[in-house]
Amino acid sequence: MSGNAREAILAAGRLSAQAHGYGGLNMRELAAEVGIKAASIYHHFPSKADLAAAIAKRYWQDTKAWLEEVADIKSDPKAALRKYPETFRMSLENGNRLCLGSFLGAEYDDLPEQVRTEVQTFADVNIAWLAERLLDAGLTDKKGSDARARSIFAAIAGAQLLARSRSDISLFDAMVESYQEAGLLPGG
Repeated sequence: MSGNAREAILAAGRLSAQAHGYGGLNMRELAAEVGIKAASIYHHFPSKADLAAAIAKRYWQDTKAWLEEVADIKSDPKAALRKYPETFRMSLENGNRLCLGSFLGAEYDDLPEQVRTEVQTFADVNIAWLAERLLDAGLTDKKGSDARARSIFAAIAGAQLLARSRSDISLFDAMVESYQEAGLLPGG
């Protein structure tokens, strides 16, 4: 039960943080949702900061695994780049939530250091993956790959934020299409 409870807490915490951010993580509410006593959460996570750091770490690890799978399945780096926005779209499809990295990134100044580290790692994982695909696709040289990767990451995260603020996933899709038309992302 211990491992299952920990996983249930992480899953419920992720959904809560994607909807309400770090400030909205409430140990009592999470415990009630998971069906355990609030004190039991502290057995797995000694503090709210420890829980948030674990959620953020799991999030970037899951994202990295998904990105690696996309790169493997889509042996064409341009096709992999076209699929990239889907990871952000999935959050919108799941109750109009934001990417956890984006939500926590917006709260950066108010985050404990261990959570900040995981949020930075999330961005680093995304940017490194994008830079590698851009190079593999021949869309940029080594010198420009990181800058373009950061631009893509920021553009997709921004599109998600705007779509969420309007509860309109079609706005996200339209913005991604405009990035393709402008040449930021490969079209397809």
